[in-house]
Amino acid sequence: MIRRLRIKFVCINMTFVVLMLAVIFAIVFYTTKSGLEQDSVSLLQRIADQPLYTKPGENDIDVHLPFFSVELNKSGEIVSLSGGYFDLKDQVYLQMLARSSSHMPEDIGVLEEYNLRYYHVSGTMLDRFVFVDMTSENSTISNLIRNFLIIGGLSLVAFFFISLWLSNWAVRPVEFAWRQQKQFVADASHELKTPLTVILTNAGMIAADEYHPDTLRRLMDNILEESKQMRLLIENLLMLAKADDGLPKAERKRTDLSAAAMHESLFFEPLFFEKKYAFSYDIESGISVWGNEQQLSQLVGILLDNAGKYTKEGGSVLLRLKSSDAKHCLLTVENEGEEIPKDELRLIFDRFYRGDKARSAGGGYGLGLSIASSIVKNHKGRIWAESAGGVNTFFVKLRRLR
Repeated sequence: MIRRLRIKFVCINMTFVVLMLAVIFAIVFYTTKSGLEQDSVSLLQRIADQPLYTKPGENDIDVHLPFFSVELNKSGEIVSLSGGYFDLKDQVYLQMLARSSSHMPEDIGVLEEYNLRYYHVSGTMLDRFVFVDMTSENSTISNLIRNFLIIGGLSLVAFFFISLWLSNWAVRPVEFAWRQQKQFVADASHELKTPLTVILTNAGMIAADEYHPDTLRRLMDNILEESKQMRLLIENLLMLAKADDGLPKAERKRTDLSAAAMHESLFFEPLFFEKKYAFSYDIESGISVWGNEQQLSQLVGILLDNAGKYTKEGGSVLLRLKSSDAKHCLLTVENEGEEIPKDELRLIFDRFYRGDKARSAGGGYGLGLSIASSIVKNHKGRIWAESAGGVNTFFVKLRRLR
């Protein structure tokens, strides 16, 4: 699909370039040709209005000019001629040119076979014919067409390679989104496969035989537990979809982030106590941000839940919320645990990403940090992670309200 999209992009771009060059060249060609024709016709008219008469036989010097004029009487005999840079001695040839011009339907026209443009002025006693050589004009047009073909060809080759580069640049986000979508579908299918298999297996066992009530209860509990896990996964996926679309403005308001952080800390405190973690928090009061209260609370909860999953036995968890400067606040959650490799610090925010140890130990579906990242981006903030000395720290920077 990406390859077809690139080809389509190049074809559309090249079509646009060809049309644009064709229009430009057509305008230049038309204006140049019209200008040359207008100059030639103006020259003919000036010569016809102010002719230089020369009796036959008086012009013994070979003179070559780009124009000449001939006057014939009604009998078709040459009465006078003028001009130069043309051989004006061959009166038979000149009479033939005049007669050819007189038989043309228009007073101004072109004798293609002689490469001449003529102007016929008919009088009561005489017919006057003025001719202009078109060699220079035709040469200019031919050179113009040749230059158009050369410039157009080179331009098309250059634009073709530029289009190839632009297609890679323009399609790159689409390609990334396409690959991410394929990976997302594959990961979601993989995560759904296990609970579905468990549900179907237990349901099949219930339907196949009669079991002791205790066994039947255990099978039904398995189905219920896996159904809850599937519901949690689907809710998380819907949450990611909504976060990607952005929150409506009506759902945003001034939110006391300090209160939300305190509420989540009090909620997780007994859970950490049960796991024998040393939990502490340092929350500056009065920090408010513009956003969605529910999602900001969920953000704090996700970071605390993530810390609870990957804290080593007997380790500590610390939540801190402070003003980083006059315009921003910084939320940090750190825990003692297995150090995160540097190459995974960015990957951990991808959907369904989990390291091997986390996958075996943490449960869940690897969507929590991805949801947290979406919430932060939706609130125009920044989230990142650092790991050093056996301490993993997650940072969230948000714009605060005064």
